[in-house]
Amino acid sequence: MGEQVDLAGRDLAGDDLAAGNPPGLDLAKFEAFLQRACTGAVGGPLRARVIAGGKSNLTYEVTDGTSWWIVRRPPLGHVLATAHNMTREHRVISALQGTDVPVPHTFALCEDPDVVGAPFYVMQRVDGTPYRHAAQLQPLGAERVNAISTRMVDVLAALHRVDPAAIGLIDFGRPDGFLTRQVRRWRKQLDASRSRDLAGAEQLHALLEAAVPTAGSTPAIVHGDYRLDNLLVDHDDQIAAVIDWEMATIGDPLTDVALLLVYQRMPALDGGYAVTDACTAPGFITDTQLLECYAAASGRDLPRLGFYLALAYFKIAVILEGIHYRHTHGQTVGQGFETIGAIVEPLIAAGLTSLKEHN
Repeated sequence: MGEQVDLAGRDLAGDDLAAGNPPGLDLAKFEAFLQRACTGAVGGPLRARVIAGGKSNLTYEVTDGTSWWIVRRPPLGHVLATAHNMTREHRVISALQGTDVPVPHTFALCEDPDVVGAPFYVMQRVDGTPYRHAAQLQPLGAERVNAISTRMVDVLAALHRVDPAAIGLIDFGRPDGFLTRQVRRWRKQLDASRSRDLAGAEQLHALLEAAVPTAGSTPAIVHGDYRLDNLLVDHDDQIAAVIDWEMATIGDPLTDVALLLVYQRMPALDGGYAVTDACTAPGFITDTQLLECYAAASGRDLPRLGFYLALAYFKIAVILEGIHYRHTHGQTVGQGFETIGAIVEPLIAAGLTSLKEHN
């Protein structure tokens, strides 16, 4: 979560990439690993940079002047239990290759924390733009914006149509009790990052516990953080790749739908911070159109989403509180963190409102 970066066909051989080590990536040790994992892959001195955009896991762009790689590793410092699992992220991306869900090709996984200080994996650099801001979309015109945002929903439906067993992911998650565990998990994550009192947090958690649906939607592969700037859009306005799979699992796909809706509603909340405001661009798919498009493309029934929306608000609030915690402890890389903490309580309040409307 953070500033957008355009990877579409730019020549980054100049000052953008440096020969020194970026925070969290020792290039000499990384090169030795990559040469072992992909013999002959590296043809010259490596340069790298942190890609602005990651306020959770760290993403790097690395080049030897000819070839390019994307490297993902957990954040520096405070890491929440069960979060930032590079092995799971690498596994789901690798499994989805060959399906209707566009993903980068994966090259190597390193589970040895002694190489760069944490597990990491290496994948293909895909040309495309992760549209985050309305100002980026507006020059395209309303018709193209509508097409891009509609394809965003179509790809989500395509993900939820994938049979986990058919691609070797039958054991990737535990769908039974998924929603109950989600409520419990995000409470634990909040406790792990708690550094201040948050109005309404205890009440929202208690109400979510009491409102878990007895029967959720048919299980599917869940991305866990699906939104437009976690997609790379190519020059033809097609979705070239879905990225940032760190929270993927098998569970209730309506959690992805609700999270997408909440991201679209964040710009209207008080607090001075929105993960993305792309949805405010003319032509962007509306909430009602999103639900209609998803239902048609997925073939799924959509019940009242109040619980799912409240859970999504709670989840984003906890994630942003974790980022705020790391920022206040000097454990973040880059800029744009100072306003994140102010949106947490408005998110909690919106979650409470969603549950009241649901009931």
